[in-house]
Order: sequence, then structure tokens, then C-alpha cells
Amino acid sequence: MVSLEGEASPNSKSREKLYKELTEIVRRLLEIIGEDPEREGLKETPERVARMWLDELARGYLINPDEHVKIFNYEGDNGEETVEMWNNIVIVYDIPVRSMCEHHLLPIVGTAAIAYIPSNKVLGFSKFARIVDAFSRRLQVQERLTNQIADFISSYLEAKGVMVVIEAMHLCALHRGVKEPIKMVTRAVRGAFEEDPNLRREVIEIISSKLSLTRIFDKNKLF
Repeated sequence: MVSLEGEASPNSKSREKLYKELTEIVRRLLEIIGEDPEREGLKETPERVARMWLDELARGYLINPDEHVKIFNYEGDNGEETVEMWNNIVIVYDIPVRSMCEHHLLPIVGTAAIAYIPSNKVLGFSKFARIVDAFSRRLQVQERLTNQIADFISSYLEAKGVMVVIEAMHLCALHRGVKEPIKMVTRAVRGAFEEDPNLRREVIEIISSKLSLTRIFDKNKLF
């Protein structure tokens, strides 16, 4: 089972104490870059930023993905993400990915698709977005995020095969370096998808059409 134990967690301190400490850090940041945190427009910014980080951007550290897993039979769409059943393979796509680059503390924004071959366990479809959220709402690199999601689903469902594909834009690339909105695609495969190249190719073609990845994937190199 994939575990989040050992990772930094705000659980060890009271929320209000954390808000206060982070507020002071943001206030100091504003001073260092040459701003006046007491001027109109910035007076409440340190507290806003502190609450944004603890309540939204880094909330994944407080989420246990196990709590969002519910096993039941395939029934159809449930939630914002879209679900398909194809050749005994469950495919879930349009799953929002909202994360933070651990190198520059800037947003990673994208979409995930998950395919898996059930054994005797089927995950409640609306839970996929929550699992993705639990792993993404923290400091991440896209490659690790993709593998963590794949490992968790593979382990918890004892699935015959799992594939996770994430397409995301890194705002650090937009603000530095190339200064262009470059998208990155990462893929993690487990079980049957790793062992059977034909099966892998068929599912990737379906996922790529749903995520508009055809223009990005070089299919001669992908498989």
C-alpha cells in the first residue's frame, strides 16, 4: 500500500498557530522583495496567502487517500470526471490536477486519465478525483505524482493492470527559462499494461483522444 507517512504534515501543530507562523513568513517575504506589507492592498495579503497554502495548495498533506476509497460495482458516470468501460477496462478521464512544483513553488495545472483492469474490486468513480487531489495538493514533480497515483490504485484495488497519464502545464516554464506555456505528459503503467504492448497501445490511443494528446505524443516513441 502506498503510504504518505513520513512526509511533512501540518497536523503536528494547531491550525491557528500554523496560520500565524506562515502569515509572518509571507509578511517577511514582502519586505525582502521591497514591498510594504502595511500599504493599502497588501495589509491582508499575508494572511490570505497563508490560508491559501494551508487550506488549498498544500491540503494534500492532511488527506489520507485510504479514506476516499469505496469498492462497488460498475454503474456509470458519477461526478465531474468521465468514465468509460471498454473491453473490460475501466477508463476515467477529465480528472483535474492541481499541484505545486517543488522546485519553484509555482502551480502545475493539468488533467489526468486513469485506466485499470479490475480483478474483483471496482473503485467508486467519484473517488478517483479525490485520490488524485490527495497526492497532487502538495509539493510535487509530475513524474512522482503519476507513479504515486498508479501505485496506490494498483495496490489498493489489486488491479490486473493500471495506467495513469497526466498532461499538465508548469507555470515555472511560463515565467522563467523558455517563458512559454509548455505542457508535459507523463505516464505510469503497472501489471498487464506494462507486460502487453498491444493492450498498452490500444488504451493509450483512447486516452490520447480524450486528453487531446495526439498533437503531443510521438507514437513512434511512446510505446
